[in-house]
Formats: sequence, structure tokens, C-alpha cells
Amino acid sequence: MSAATPLARRLVGELMRHGHTVATAESLTAGLVCAALTDVPGASAVVRGGLIVYATDLKRSLAGVDPALLAAHGAVHPDVAAQLAEGARTRCGADWGLGLTGVAGPDPQDGVPPGTVYVGVAGAVVRGTRTLQVSGDRDVVRQAAVRGALELLAEQLG
Repeated sequence: MSAATPLARRLVGELMRHGHTVATAESLTAGLVCAALTDVPGASAVVRGGLIVYATDLKRSLAGVDPALLAAHGAVHPDVAAQLAEGARTRCGADWGLGLTGVAGPDPQDGVPPGTVYVGVAGAVVRGTRTLQVSGDRDVVRQAAVRGALELLAEQLG
């Protein structure tokens, strides 16, 4: 079981209570957020799906991230996380979208150091991002990113 399981259970319950759905667009986590949510029994009632957009060109073509943003700042930027979240929400037809981008390491990407993670959330009227700085290996960074995304959504659901 992942460390995110209790939080994922609570989130699935909250989404059910509100009658809301969620979708993800994940880069560095490559589907781990969606997997954490769908590990919860009954998640099919609230999880619409997820986009794994590990390659930069897929961030544009699948999730709808602005190519000018990618050209100007690269794939690891808070605005990319925000646009991934909105892309997940709109393209999957969900009430909420989560977007994640970052550098799990061991090497920097586009001048961004390992352990830098940007998480975005998008709802009908809510948009937000959070920056995480995580020390540790790839697994530690990716698990922290999952927790960060779930926590950000939990804050929006109250």
C-alpha cells in the first residue's frame, strides 16, 4: 500500500459526497496519482481517467498545454502544471483536474534541479498551483508529488 492510500480513500469519499469527478494529466508521476485514486474501492464513480504526458509534445497534443509556454519555459514550470490540470479536466470531462510536472532526477531538466515538482488543480472556478522541493531519490520525489497533488485537491474539497 502506498502512503497516499488513506488520503486517496478520503478524497474518493469527498468526491462521492459532492457528486464530483476528477481526472489527471501526469508527467513525472506517469499515472501514479490516478493509480492511487483507483486503488480505492468505488473509485470508478468519481475517477474519469488520466493522461500520461511524459513526453513534452504530448503535454501539448493530449493535454492542450500552450506550445508557446513550453517553448518559453520548458515542460517543468508552474503554468504547465496549471494547464495540465485544466487539460485533464476539460479533455476528460471531469469536475476537477490535477496536473503534475517536475524533475524526479537524477539529472536536471531544462535547468530545473531534481526534486522540483509543480502541481496544479483546476475546477470550474478554481485554479491553483503548488511548488514542492523534495530531497531524495526518484521514488521519494514521485511519491511526494502524488501526496502533494492529493493534498491540493483535498484542500479544494474542504
